[in-house]
Amino acid sequence: MIYLDNNATTRVDDAVLDTMLPYLKEDYGNASSLQHRLGRAANHAVETARKQIAAYFGVSTKEIFFTSGATESINMVLRGIWERYQHLGKHIITTKAEHKAVLSTLEALQKKGARISYLSLDKYGNISLEELERSITSDTILMCFMHANNETGVIHPVEEIAKIATQRKVIFFSDTTQAIGKLPFTYGDSGIDVCCFSAHKLHGPKGIGGVYIRRKSRPIQIEPLITGGKQENSLRGGTYNTAAIAGMGKAFEMLSEATPGDIEAKRKYFENRLIDEIEETTIHAAHVPRLCNTSNILFKYVRSVELMSKLPDIAISSGSACVSGDREPSHVLTAMGVDAEDALCSIRFSLSKYTTKEELDSAIEKIKMAVQSIRNSSPIWQMYKANLL
Repeated sequence: MIYLDNNATTRVDDAVLDTMLPYLKEDYGNASSLQHRLGRAANHAVETARKQIAAYFGVSTKEIFFTSGATESINMVLRGIWERYQHLGKHIITTKAEHKAVLSTLEALQKKGARISYLSLDKYGNISLEELERSITSDTILMCFMHANNETGVIHPVEEIAKIATQRKVIFFSDTTQAIGKLPFTYGDSGIDVCCFSAHKLHGPKGIGGVYIRRKSRPIQIEPLITGGKQENSLRGGTYNTAAIAGMGKAFEMLSEATPGDIEAKRKYFENRLIDEIEETTIHAAHVPRLCNTSNILFKYVRSVELMSKLPDIAISSGSACVSGDREPSHVLTAMGVDAEDALCSIRFSLSKYTTKEELDSAIEKIKMAVQSIRNSSPIWQMYKANLL
């Protein structure tokens, strides 16, 4: 299997797995049971991971909180901020290209009285900072923009957005799930108030993630989503997933060893060969800042569903894993103005540090044959080639 779906999930690094195993076998105590050695060993693992993650973000350990993953973090943040701050205002600003976890949660808040403004995107997936400033009112309590898009890799100027948020006294939440580890960035210096992360996007385990909540200047208060015990300073009740937390900490620690430039070089090689060797191939958002590993590629008149069925040995997707079973065109691409037919003919490829040039060469040959096979039997493609469309 050639795995090119790393924005959906990643292989667990061997060092991460080795870090986790002791807390599944020998040191299996409850991290809240400080009265005995096994509990203290588990607690030490949790707090070590918190230090590792805080060091990556450049923030205090008191500003890092653990959850089951980015989706829970997003729900915690959006619902928690709404509950805490709706008395000050009911207006939230975002775009229609956010992750479905954001969009679905905002739809739920809308039913509770929130007023949502969706900024437009240009054909490259960029927002307008001028439109953002015009959209802020005295009723605005929150703006929500992902750092990098999970389908196209397009990077938003979060530091500039943060400056606007600070000046206008609006909370800025950024879904940073895809960006972490893929570009040099220090979130603690960025001005972002709140952001989230998920371990399985960076060679850590599934089912664990967290949120950074600014506590130093302009401290942000969030109502808990899950109540129970007093874990996470009463922000998120529940028994600690010690092994997964330890593994996530190790995954963050290893990000300093990552070489995004190497991955980007492979991505460019992959894209250039496809463009050169398959006619009517387009890279979405090719000329704007993108994640080093992400390519969203249109093969004209080749439906992504049909292409994927002809490539059983290549792991790819037509969009976010959370909506991969959806037969509707990508909400991200349509928000960028891509027409429905082209959106349905677009495929996301996402690389990792484990992707080899040999795998890419093999994938390219398989893709070429599959595209040619589909087009040879396509009346629409023949009409297009004959200038009848």
